[in-house]
Amino acid sequence: MAKLATKPYALGSNDSIALYIHIPWCIRKCPYCDFNSHAIRQPVASTIQAVSTSLDPELETAYVQRLLNDLDNEISHLERPRKLSSIFIGGGTPSLLSESAINQLFTGINKVLPLETDTECTVEANPGSSDINCFRAFHSAGVNRLSLGIQSFSDAALKQLGRVHNQAAARKAFTAARSAGFENINVDLMHGLPGQTIDAAMHDLDQAIALNSEHLSWYQLTIEPNTLFYSNRPDLPDEDELWDIYRSGLEQLEQAGFQRYEISAFKKPGRACSHNLNYWRFGDYVGIGAGAHGKISFQNPVPGIHRTLKTRQPSDYLASPKRLVNLLLENDVMLEFLMNALRLVEGFSLSTFTNATGFSATDLQPFLNRSKARGLLEFDQQGVKATPLGLRYLDDLLLMV
Repeated sequence: MAKLATKPYALGSNDSIALYIHIPWCIRKCPYCDFNSHAIRQPVASTIQAVSTSLDPELETAYVQRLLNDLDNEISHLERPRKLSSIFIGGGTPSLLSESAINQLFTGINKVLPLETDTECTVEANPGSSDINCFRAFHSAGVNRLSLGIQSFSDAALKQLGRVHNQAAARKAFTAARSAGFENINVDLMHGLPGQTIDAAMHDLDQAIALNSEHLSWYQLTIEPNTLFYSNRPDLPDEDELWDIYRSGLEQLEQAGFQRYEISAFKKPGRACSHNLNYWRFGDYVGIGAGAHGKISFQNPVPGIHRTLKTRQPSDYLASPKRLVNLLLENDVMLEFLMNALRLVEGFSLSTFTNATGFSATDLQPFLNRSKARGLLEFDQQGVKATPLGLRYLDDLLLMV
């Protein structure tokens, strides 16, 4: 029978904690999206164009208040005070929030988890539901990092992906974000799109690089269950075409000065996403909002890790977050650590593994030996990391745990 690990977890030497906030509404649901997002209305225009809309004011006010109540409850479960290291507001489409809602949210957060000068605060924004006033409101509230969901610079591809913006709106949104004061911007870009050739994929990447953002998330479109694309699968590039796109894109990003530090994350010097690094290094975080997840380590009565989950439907969440708690067992702890840490190009040290999981390096050895024999992993006394092949086929690597 699986049991809890008995050695101390990293909480003993880490007083910081991250905060994830989920905004579950979008203008409409994209056919590839399996996130917890819910359309507020369908656009009536026959052509894709930038759409400026907002949530119902009463719904928005009630949801923000529920978020703050949820945060109070989460903090009450912590064993001791923790410093806020980062905030990430995702969705859905957080840029649907009004200025008053943004101010209400950040005023409430500051009362219980004060933002400090080094607190990274990221908000996801859709070019089709953002303008300079929206960006200014976030910036003045304390947001210092913006993540723009551009996905492609091809109008035809954007239409296939169900996006509510076109390439002109994407560029306009980026310019507006700069004008609003943002000096740290991530651009989300997909590859392996329906019918996409290597030339089209590299052209997309060229357009993203030309914006001169500080960070770029470049990831392959995957078909997930419970999506429209899953039931009506589009014609995607084959494995050879995907490999050519992947290999060429890595070279192009490196030549442009972007350093790859995670499977699909590329940064300019000093611009890694602190919030996501906390996930990948198996750090603790509080999750609030409909369907939000969290991870909390504790020491008493014995060392352990809780995974938390909130109810998914926004209407149910407004009635009650219904905080569910799952206590990770030993085997879960090792697998979850590896699922996160092996995403990093640098991998992890054996001491980090021991501190974060309670396992010893000896416990990890059978996995290391199997994976190295397949060319998916390399290791020495200093640390463990996936090979370039292992990063490409991480799912296969994790099956060997």
